[in-house]
Amino acid sequence: MPTTGPTTTVTGVVELSDGGGGFLRQVAQNYLPFRDDAVVPSTIARDFGLRDGTEIEGLARDAGGGRRVVVEITKASGLAPEEYRALPHFQDLTSVNPHEPFRLAAEQAETSLRIIDLIAPIGRGQRGLIVSPPKAGKTTLLEHLGKAITQHHPEVHLILLLIDERPEEVTHFRRAVPAEVLASSADSQADAHIRLARLAIERSKRLVEAGRHVVILLDSLTRLGRASNREMGPGGRTMSGGVDNRALQFPRQFFGAARNCEGSGSLTILATALVETGSRMDEVIFQEFKGTGNMELILDRAIADRRIFPAVDVLKSGTRREELLCTPEELAKRHLLRRALADLSAVEAAQFLLDKITKTPSNAAFLGSIVAPAPVRKFR
Repeated sequence: MPTTGPTTTVTGVVELSDGGGGFLRQVAQNYLPFRDDAVVPSTIARDFGLRDGTEIEGLARDAGGGRRVVVEITKASGLAPEEYRALPHFQDLTSVNPHEPFRLAAEQAETSLRIIDLIAPIGRGQRGLIVSPPKAGKTTLLEHLGKAITQHHPEVHLILLLIDERPEEVTHFRRAVPAEVLASSADSQADAHIRLARLAIERSKRLVEAGRHVVILLDSLTRLGRASNREMGPGGRTMSGGVDNRALQFPRQFFGAARNCEGSGSLTILATALVETGSRMDEVIFQEFKGTGNMELILDRAIADRRIFPAVDVLKSGTRREELLCTPEELAKRHLLRRALADLSAVEAAQFLLDKITKTPSNAAFLGSIVAPAPVRKFR
């Protein structure tokens, strides 16, 4: 490590190697390795107690050959080094049910956001699955969610993680959503998909440890599962659909990291799962994650085929412990709404709800218009 010479300021996200040292990766480069990435020596990483995925500011010196070496850290996770060392570890934080709702649907909000707030509300720390067949509007839905979170909750650190995505979709999201967009496009290798997802989740954990609220919009959990399956070497047992029995361990750990931490930050993960693709592997991956979240938003092909958008199956979608995310009065009105929709088909329920909410400027006004039925008189 160079001890003399001028220093320059460096910033980046630490990617540690097995030897204890690592490199500073850049968000703008999707955390891909580049020759001019500053080296973090193992002595620096050990002395400052650096954890994988920590964003740091520091000083570096030229080590020759165009390589810079970090010699001092001035900030880690936005904190002074001594404050950073005192942070709890993610696995030691206490998880509680989400109870602080994201208010996504303001006056004249997108219809999709209003339906989510009514049918499957999202709270800080939610572990949500957006189940979607092809061409059911999931891309538009993710875009609306990303825009609403950044607009109404600027304190939240939003990460849009696109795995095995079409390059043109990556460009669209970068231009449409003011977030940290991390993408591994369809022409990348499977190990690149896994590496990006791993660094993204570690970075998110470090932010939560520092008390920040983080939201990851992942598209998609299915493609992450496919990439993980391709990365598996020989030795595992092959399940139905050609899925190695070890392949979904990392995707499960990724999705399971979502939590609301008592006295600290929160990590919300809303991940899409692809169904009706004609792939047995995709179906196996979906079944592995079905029921593992605490919120599910189901998109329906039959609804989309009738050009009803958002194509949400309001009968199957919902959030566990939704009573923690709304007032008792709102909960009572939501129950009345559910009862009114219960006898309808998925298409009829979606059309009915869409017709009703478009006639009111906000969800508060819509819920206020719901009146409980008069009690039935009983005669002796």
